[in-house]
Amino acid sequence: MKRLDEKLDRIRSGAYSPRDFIIADAKDGDMAFGCATPGKGPDGRMKPLRAYRDDIVKVVDSDLADIMLMSLSSAEGMHERGLFAGSAVTPAVRLNDTTDIWQARGGCYGRNPMLPFRSARLDRVKPVADLGLFAITFYNDLAQDHATLESFARFRDEASAAGIRYFLEVFNPQFPVDVAGDFATYNNDMIVRCLAGVSRHERPLFLKAAYNGPAATEEIAGYDPETIVFGILGGGAGTTRDCLELIRQAERYGARVALFGRKIYYAEDSVLMIRAMRRVIEEGLTSAEGVRAYHGDLQAAGIAPQRALEDDLALTEAILKPNV
Repeated sequence: MKRLDEKLDRIRSGAYSPRDFIIADAKDGDMAFGCATPGKGPDGRMKPLRAYRDDIVKVVDSDLADIMLMSLSSAEGMHERGLFAGSAVTPAVRLNDTTDIWQARGGCYGRNPMLPFRSARLDRVKPVADLGLFAITFYNDLAQDHATLESFARFRDEASAAGIRYFLEVFNPQFPVDVAGDFATYNNDMIVRCLAGVSRHERPLFLKAAYNGPAATEEIAGYDPETIVFGILGGGAGTTRDCLELIRQAERYGARVALFGRKIYYAEDSVLMIRAMRRVIEEGLTSAEGVRAYHGDLQAAGIAPQRALEDDLALTEAILKPNV
């Protein structure tokens, strides 16, 4: 049994402790950003995909993450090299790439509601990973949301037949949508509603969604914790304080999983960033203390920080500021 399954068993049974918090590293950016995924090198040109995949190996070898989420093409390469053989880290594959994650340079797909789309064939996924991510977004638009849920239903049928487990990602829309009240409560209701009729045999292992504040997080995390294990997604890179304060607040209000991509990869060092996340959750450091410890780790490793310490202590994500 992988460490992920052991942690989920304890979380669902009510025996959760901070050491059971699940950290997933999202290295599936090539399904969103294309050639820009690995970022720029010192020469100002985009690095090759090899740099991104080298970071996958580095994080898995550190044993600090519980899940490594990848594109199918990356997962095949990691499988061929035997990266996960004997590892406690669970490999996972992004199973759909709806149009709202298409982030090509110069593209403008995010201005429109997402359209369902899947590149990865489940029969090709199964030999390299039995866990994947399926993503949806709700817009309070009848035709749009109906099509999304029809796509989700078809996926569940195929995943059940293929013997593939999944976790569910629910994005916030990339633009304001019209709801009669608060979007966060609307989103919570839609998440719970869409899972209520789903058998335990085809339910997601856990859920991840945007952090919409303490009240919304407490509401959905506490709704049915034996069945719905709630987690958060990371969003943009931000400062180190943004990353550590987000995971600290989310865990305090009931989240038990964090799936971060850019907040890990675009840090000075992915492994040291995940270590800082673990310290905040498991050792009870404040986010400010975690930033200082992270900078100490960078100095010890001889890695120059991207920002001065005082700048990296800044909170730039508005939703986090009222609750510090």
